[in-house]
Amino acid sequence: MLADRRIGFVGAGAMAEALAGGLLASGVGRERLLASDVDENRRRGFEARLGVATTGDNARVARGSDVVVLAVKPGAVPPLLAELLRTAPGEIGRVLWISIAAGVPLAVLEAGLGAPARIVRAMPNTPALVRAGATGLFGNAATTREDRGAARALFESVGVAWEAAAEPQLDAVTGLSGSGPAYLFAFLEALIEAGAAAGLPREAAALLAKQTAYGAAKLALESERSPAELRRQVSSPGGTTLAGLSRLEALGFGAALGEAVRAATRRAGELGREASRTAADPTGES
Repeated sequence: MLADRRIGFVGAGAMAEALAGGLLASGVGRERLLASDVDENRRRGFEARLGVATTGDNARVARGSDVVVLAVKPGAVPPLLAELLRTAPGEIGRVLWISIAAGVPLAVLEAGLGAPARIVRAMPNTPALVRAGATGLFGNAATTREDRGAARALFESVGVAWEAAAEPQLDAVTGLSGSGPAYLFAFLEALIEAGAAAGLPREAAALLAKQTAYGAAKLALESERSPAELRRQVSSPGGTTLAGLSRLEALGFGAALGEAVRAATRRAGELGREASRTAADPTGES
């Protein structure tokens, strides 16, 4: 889906670098990539690590690309869109725009770029940095099936991608996979501490906990069995695993995780509404 497309990044931070690296690994030529950033040091690092050209001119990226990934912080989106509309108005309808700015809804992106912009909003997560990411995406009404396929192909270069049926589902994606790595890091912290408290050297507890999490996730991905079936498979009656799981259940492990996902989902919706208000009234006076 990305054959012969030129792909640009506005913002040359860690996620843009991860996506560009994934594209290179999937066979996209360096000459087809271009990134811009206001930070000269970041541009130099991007070029040094990937061998991809960079510029300080955002409009140049728009003019030289068929797909442009908006990889800036949410607060920088409204002024960036205003700049692009002013400096590259002829490219707005030609380019496929992909935003990874957390919480910025399509309505804000559409208002900033104007009609008939083709826009895909995406929510990747940090494991994309090691090409093991999970991304949810949703395209506006102007996008075609080919546009959305191209967006999926881009994010599949750094992991897996799922296309939502409606934009509000991206809030739940944020609550689950967007914030999910932090839940797992917290779980690993606790597991390492528990292993050390049980008598293991801390280095051994860390190694065993990390490999256990990795192995369990790999098994869940590659097995035809559901996580529930895999859990039952290793939970022999009267055994050690069932004893541990019983304590987790008694202490509300599942309920706590459910509350975490719901809280993060709610906050994602709040951030979207805040972004809409800020875009409508950038002075904050209303």
